[in-house]
Amino acid sequence: MSRHGLFAALLASAILSAGGAAAQEQPEAAAQEQPGAAPAIEAPAPVPGQAAPDAAAPPATQPGVTTPIETTPTETGPSTATSLTLPRDLSPWGMFMAADIVVKAVMIGLAFASFVTWTIWLAKSLEILGGKLRARRAAQAIGNAATLNQAGRALGHNNGPGALLVRAAEEETALSAGSLDHVSGDGLKERVTSRLSRIEAAAARRMSRGTGVLATIGSTAPFVGLFGTVWGIMNAFIGISQAQTTNLAVVAPGIAEALLATAMGLVAAIPAVVIYNVFARSIAGYRQILADASAGVERLVSRDLDFRTAAPATQLAAE
Repeated sequence: MSRHGLFAALLASAILSAGGAAAQEQPEAAAQEQPGAAPAIEAPAPVPGQAAPDAAAPPATQPGVTTPIETTPTETGPSTATSLTLPRDLSPWGMFMAADIVVKAVMIGLAFASFVTWTIWLAKSLEILGGKLRARRAAQAIGNAATLNQAGRALGHNNGPGALLVRAAEEETALSAGSLDHVSGDGLKERVTSRLSRIEAAAARRMSRGTGVLATIGSTAPFVGLFGTVWGIMNAFIGISQAQTTNLAVVAPGIAEALLATAMGLVAAIPAVVIYNVFARSIAGYRQILADASAGVERLVSRDLDFRTAAPATQLAAE
């Protein structure tokens, strides 16, 4: 080939190469000129020995590209919170009025038991005080008397236990008067002692009447109050489960109402136990006074028997 032919072939080859490069640069420039267009991302070729990427997986976020965030609208429905009516008055009377019917019944019963306790205390205090005064006067009159008849005249027709002791001894002596000329007076003493002991026991039993109620109240009132507390706390927990909340403002009123039943049980039980112990000591002292009066009557009977047996001996000595 000649020199001119070689130069023409090189020139044609250069023109063709320049035209192909210009054709490739035009699509890239068009892509850059479009606003918001994301550059094409070529998927990497799978590497042998690795699992192929999941087709459903979201594409990786490229720097400088804003990915839109999908928002799910929140449905607004009616509130499921349970509205509770809390008692405004947390005084004992307010908690009683807001309590359950069973707890109210327990509180009313305990209040009635407390009323019975104080009524018995007032009545029995006056009765024991008057009984002790009468028994002391009778024991003093019996101790100052020289004979059984003299003691009977000093006591008169009193219906107290001391007068009953003297009259019982006089009746037994009168019934045994015919046999005293033939037998000794030991049988009369035994019969008088038996009657006096029965009168003493009856007087003590009459004075102890009503104290058994105090013992019953003192032993059962705490358990009755505990029953009211258990029932009230059970209802409080049921209310908590229905409200689905453990807020102290919701829990506290129900538990306070339940504990009020235990407090009333203790208020009824403690005075009953104390008053019962006081009455037990007072009645024991009353029985001791009656025992002293009974011993004085036995001494008078024994003295009369000695005078009766000494009179025939004196008459025989005079003859």
